[in-house]
Amino acid sequence: MHHKDLISGKVVLDVGCGTGVLSIFCAFAGATRVYAVDASDIALQAVEIVRENELSEKVIVLHGRIEDVQIEEKVDVIISEWMGYMLLYESMLGSVIFARDKWLKPGGLLLPSHASLYLAPITNSRRYQDSIYFWRDVYGIKMSSVMPLAKQCAFMEPSVETISGENVLTWPAVVAQVDCYTIQAPDLETITAAFKFTSMLQAPLHGFAFWFDIEFNGPVRQKVKKQASQPLDVNMEMSSPSNKKKKQDVSIVLSTAPEDAPTHWQQTLLYLFEPIELNKDQIMEGSVTISQSRQHARFLNICLKYFTGDQWYVKESVMR
Repeated sequence: MHHKDLISGKVVLDVGCGTGVLSIFCAFAGATRVYAVDASDIALQAVEIVRENELSEKVIVLHGRIEDVQIEEKVDVIISEWMGYMLLYESMLGSVIFARDKWLKPGGLLLPSHASLYLAPITNSRRYQDSIYFWRDVYGIKMSSVMPLAKQCAFMEPSVETISGENVLTWPAVVAQVDCYTIQAPDLETITAAFKFTSMLQAPLHGFAFWFDIEFNGPVRQKVKKQASQPLDVNMEMSSPSNKKKKQDVSIVLSTAPEDAPTHWQQTLLYLFEPIELNKDQIMEGSVTISQSRQHARFLNICLKYFTGDQWYVKESVMR
């Protein structure tokens, strides 16, 4: 509704429409026609929901992959809830890119328009108590022998859960920034970034958290496309008010940060098998690489390499 003037009287494409809720919102905003596309059988429910709201003449539900459906006109607006956990897990961004390149008119609107992925070290003693240290004394029975297996079960793969700002040990760092108007599919295959954190307090380091923001900005008239052959390689800087976009430059921001209201995406945490005791002002320096799995394009391989306290550490995980 904030961009109602850019949607009213326009043709809209909703990529991955689900129940059709965003398509219906666009119809409410005055769109002339909305193509609602979804590959799953939820599209059949979307047809009924559209009919129930008496919008069948405006909202056209297409059951199929965006790469396979036929749309006989260019569109003014593409809208999509493509974000997955830690932004890119099971992400449909590749499908949005396909739709953008095939159907979006020059100067058209993409919602959301931009996204930023963040990383920060965290402490979470309660999680270790509930999942690991619990086994030291189970109703008076010693079960410490279970702890190594418990660590593997609890911390081998990334965990999607909600933490608070109190769990975060440092300012977050930007892993990647996505401009939906210019990003190309090969950019998503591998993301590599260097980081340097300084702990703001003395506490055990239990792992690292990922979260993201998405922005809903108006269309940009001219953009220079990034070379698709180059992987997205970002040297991370500490995210602070001085190097974030000014608030007045951003129309709407949806944040999944720990200090903000919880969302469906929560935060994605990579826990260490063994906590590391950190001192205040202790530096953690290293890199993170996120790559698409060769076995399954929607799975993510995550590799953290970092140096702190005169020692190198490596944490590798697969988000399945």
